[in-house]
Formats: sequence, C-alpha cells, structure tokens
Amino acid sequence: MSVAGYRIRLRRRTTLPGWEAALISILAVVVGLVLFSLIFVLAGVDPVAAYKNIFSYAYTNKYGLTLTLNRFVFLAFATLAFIVPYRAGLWNIGMTGQLYMGTLAAYAVVYAMGGKTSPKVPLNPYVVIPLMVMAAAAGGGLMGAIPGFLKGKLNVNEIVTTMMLNFVAFWWVAQMIKEGGPFMNPQGRGESFVLPYAAYAPVITSLGVPFTLILALVLAIGLDFVFARTKIGYQIRAFGRNPLAARYAGIDPFRIAVLVFVVGGAMAGLAGYHYFAAVPGVYKIARNYSYFGDLAFYGIICGLISQGSAIAALPVALLFGGLSVGGRFMQGKFHMKFGVDYALLGVLMITLVAFQFFYRYEVTLEKEEESLHVAVHR
Repeated sequence: MSVAGYRIRLRRRTTLPGWEAALISILAVVVGLVLFSLIFVLAGVDPVAAYKNIFSYAYTNKYGLTLTLNRFVFLAFATLAFIVPYRAGLWNIGMTGQLYMGTLAAYAVVYAMGGKTSPKVPLNPYVVIPLMVMAAAAGGGLMGAIPGFLKGKLNVNEIVTTMMLNFVAFWWVAQMIKEGGPFMNPQGRGESFVLPYAAYAPVITSLGVPFTLILALVLAIGLDFVFARTKIGYQIRAFGRNPLAARYAGIDPFRIAVLVFVVGGAMAGLAGYHYFAAVPGVYKIARNYSYFGDLAFYGIICGLISQGSAIAALPVALLFGGLSVGGRFMQGKFHMKFGVDYALLGVLMITLVAFQFFYRYEVTLEKEEESLHVAVHR
C-alpha cells in the first residue's frame, strides 16, 4: 500500500523484545481510554474528571486500593487457570465452574469440622486454613480433570465441555446453599453459612489483603520458571506449538491434557477460595455468587494479552482489577447508568486484543523510490 510517496509494508516478527511488547500494550490502553471518552462526552461527563476519579479511587484511596488488590488476586488466579492449558494449545473456558467447585470443597472442610453452627466454633486455624486451601485446589483440579480426560482420551472439544461444566457447577452451588441444602445459612437466608472466626485467612497488610496475594505472586513466578526451565514445561510448550510433532517426539497427549487442566483447575479453585473464604468482610457464598464467577472470564483476556506469560499477566490483572473497582465508584459518583464499568473493561479488552496484531507484525514505511531501487537490483 502506498501513502504520500511511502510504501507501507508488513513484516512478520521473529522476535519481540519485552520493552516493545510493554510499549504496545500501554499504547493500546491509551487508545482504549481515548475511545471510551466518547461515552463520557455523550453522557455529559468530563472525561478527565472521570478518569481521575477512577484511577485515584482504585490505586490511591485506602478503601479502593484494598478492593483493587483483592480483585487483582482473584483475577491473577483466574488468569493462571487459563494460561496453563493455553501453553499446551488448549482453551480452559471453565474457570467459573472450577472456582465454584474449589469454593464448595473449602466450605466442605469447615462443614465437616462442625464449623457451620456458629462463628465462635473453636477450630484450630493452623489446621483448618491449610486444609481449606488444599481442598479448594483439589476441588478445582478434579473439575478440570474431566475436560482434560475427555480431551486426551476421546479428543472431545475442551471449549464445549468446560462451558457445559460451568452450568453444572453453578447449579450445584445453588443446591448446596438453598433452603434445605447442607451449606444453607442457619438463619434461613439464601446464602451459605458464615465461616467461623478461626477459618478467617490471615491478612498480610494493613489494607486487609489476605496471604493469597503472596500465593498468587509465587505461583505466577513458579509457572513461568516451569515453562522456561523444566522438562515438563518444554513438553507442554512443544505440544502447544505442534501436537503432531510432539507425538512423534514421544510426548503423551493424554498426560499433557490431563496435567494442564488439573493444574489450571487447581488455580481456579484457589480463586474461589480467595474470594469466598479469604477476602475480609465476605466469608460466605453470597446470593450474587454468579457475579464473581462471570468475573473469572477476564482471566482469558489477561492471558491472551500477556501472550501466555504468567508474570506479564500480573500488571494486566492489576489494571483490570483497578478499573473494575474504580469504574463502579465513578459510575455512582457521576450518576451514570449501570454497566459503564463493564463497558469500559469491554472497550479496553477489544483494543488490547486488537493491538496484538502488532505483536506478530511490524509496520514499516519505505520511500517508493528506495523500494523501486531495491526491486530493480533484485
């Protein structure tokens, strides 16, 4: 294509430096925010004032920052749940169902230890909290094992099975907390029982962020190390790039499919534990539990934007977590209609995904005379 005496060429990238990938992502965020400014203008809201309120509340206000960090941890676990199968060329769309099952497993530990009856039930926190974390990971992992087994054994499409299992898990939660369900609130409310004080996850900062923040960061670093430096990580990456060649090289597709979905499901289970059993002020499966299940789908976008890198996904999850919190605050302050925060995240996701084009291709400008001179010499 020629424009003003210049020829525009697209060249497929062979490598992409980290700083350039970060620059592309920052540019995408700026473009997305500028595009969304039109919504503010049409609503009669000053875009500068709106964004100032969003970012200041999410990242500098004490209460907003607490919400942001807790939302970040949830999104980080959901993103890791997507990334692990994604590196093997598989799509985990079942983080929602897996986090529900992880949550139920964590609550089952407390229920089995008699912790349903009263918040003051004497339990040993050094026993119950580790058991809840392990149960959440196991519950999510077992839920993930189903699509992994079906994919590895029968080559059943993992997108279909994970989506169907989301609905199964959703209604399973509903059955467990409804009237007559084993996890129903003893006072008859349409939600689960409240966790006893001994099961409250310890917080690690004055902002009230639980220890799951450290757990999410450690797991992200560990996963990238596994993918980059270990044999199993190499096998997962090889299978994801070329399954046929991987089979010829002796890599077992059944083993890889089950492994990545079990690990991914375990990460989603930890997301469920974090939000329903560790965030201060929650400590129950509330009536609106489906909202947090739907929020897990943002993990897909974070994973795609980060190109499957667990560490690179962390700032993306922090951005999305902050914008979801700050967007809701701004929406109320300026009396805007419900859903503005969702729309903002949607526009940002679209621009970030669209800008992935520049991850794969480099746009260059050449003067037509120079281009013609090169062509003649060839």
